[in-house]
Amino acid sequence: MTPLRLARFLARAGVVSRRGAAELVAAGSVRINGVPPRGPGDPVDPARDVVTVDGRPVGLAALVWLALHKPPGYVTSRRAAERFPSVFALLPDEPGLVTVGRLDVYSEGVLLCTTDGGAAHRLMHPRWQVPRTYRVTVAGVPSPAARAQLARGVPLADEAPVRPAAWRFTPGRGGGMLELELCEGRSRILRRLCAALGLGVRRLVRTAYGPVRLGALPPGGTRPLTPRETAALYRAVGLPVPPRPTLG
Repeated sequence: MTPLRLARFLARAGVVSRRGAAELVAAGSVRINGVPPRGPGDPVDPARDVVTVDGRPVGLAALVWLALHKPPGYVTSRRAAERFPSVFALLPDEPGLVTVGRLDVYSEGVLLCTTDGGAAHRLMHPRWQVPRTYRVTVAGVPSPAARAQLARGVPLADEAPVRPAAWRFTPGRGGGMLELELCEGRSRILRRLCAALGLGVRRLVRTAYGPVRLGALPPGGTRPLTPRETAALYRAVGLPVPPRPTLG
């Protein structure tokens, strides 16, 4: 198995976050084969090395990749908000499970969830340009000027323009359907983009994240990713495909 950095190993084991790993190492709580590590970046071979925390052996948590159909009315933070439950109430209780990015409380659609925090971080990072596809039911029709902005980049106040990789508008009653593909995930980016174009958002659905499509998954439902989907995600962010089966 490919060696992992100690911080990532501890996060995958559900012991501590990658940031918290440095504190554990500094406190002298961690040993690799009985030897104190030099730092959280030390390599760990999960197939050969024995890692202990305060004398207790720890192993990798199951490698889980899930697709969740996030319904509207849920927050993607682990803690519930005052009026809205957390999506984690819809997910299995797996140590180290995190969401890949966020969808705002009123948005819905495919949300990736995994115990591999390092891969999740890369999938969210703009460097890797992982496409996200959205279907937005809007009030209003894009003007010729708005269509030109979609083609060259939609300016946002005090931020870089949003440049859709692809887009299509289909007229309908009182507005229509705006379908977009973006390779970034800034906060509320679709709602702010539509506001900049003079369009109201009636419904916002993410239909795909990279190779993973929402398909017929019902709201609130989850499914494990297929081996092909998992492999494609790792390749998209320059990471080796895990050699052991992915659990879900």
